[in-house]
Amino acid sequence: MRPPSGAGRARVNVILAAPRAMSYPTPAGLPVVDAMTPPVLVISGPLTRDEVSGPCDALRALLDGGGGGAGGLVVCDVAGLGPPGLAAVNLLARLQLTARRAGGRIRLRDPSAALCALLDLVGLRFEMEGQPEQREPPLGVQEAVEPGDPAV
Repeated sequence: MRPPSGAGRARVNVILAAPRAMSYPTPAGLPVVDAMTPPVLVISGPLTRDEVSGPCDALRALLDGGGGGAGGLVVCDVAGLGPPGLAAVNLLARLQLTARRAGGRIRLRDPSAALCALLDLVGLRFEMEGQPEQREPPLGVQEAVEPGDPAV
């Protein structure tokens, strides 16, 4: 049997000092935080092919007027868009192009599953609210490794 790891050594007393009181008074209430919430552009439908210039002008005004949130971001609420069609795809593509030309970007809020499928079908990629950012796995998802799988 081995002796304990501290056997034969001198004992050392450790004295822990109590934390000192803060040198300034703590303010009452919650701290003031300047939130950078992006502006929201609400798009309602049903849309026709000719109704593109109005939302694009509104987006340009938000981005040019400094109303774009962090990084020139504008949230486009598409919950009231109605059934998606090519007019909606055309409008969203033009909004994205307008935002990029102004040095900003758009994020879609509350898109329907049908709209997401249609945008994916035509090859348009949009940032969506509530989805994890690129290269960031969703919470609670773990990859399983099977025995015998080759190393990557």
